[in-house]
Amino acid sequence: MIRFLIRTAISLGTAAVALLVCSWTLSDFGLSVGGFITAVVVFTIAQAVLGPFIFNIARQYASAILGGIGLVSTFVALLIASLFPGGLHISGVVTWVLATLIVWIITALGTWLLPLIFLKKKVVTEG
Repeated sequence: MIRFLIRTAISLGTAAVALLVCSWTLSDFGLSVGGFITAVVVFTIAQAVLGPFIFNIARQYASAILGGIGLVSTFVALLIASLFPGGLHISGVVTWVLATLIVWIITALGTWLLPLIFLKKKVVTEG
């Protein structure tokens, strides 16, 4: 249960950092203060649900694109999060592409590296 909570906190934290980086670096990426929490939670939930779903669909029907699953699920999660009013606003194709790349890189690195730091003690005692 502790591992699940730590992983959830890592997902929420990396999503928050990624969305903030996008809002600071991309002029057509808007993130309101009031909708920030909503955008982070919606994005994190959408990413958690869509990642495995899109992976399974691609594995069945288009195995050649399995490497891009993270990018696809990140894009779709951003799209879903942008549908909630008062959260985030993305306009322009270039901004959508750059936001997808930035968020994907930050969340991928965070979910890969941070468990090594925060769950290291647990892994050592289990193994």
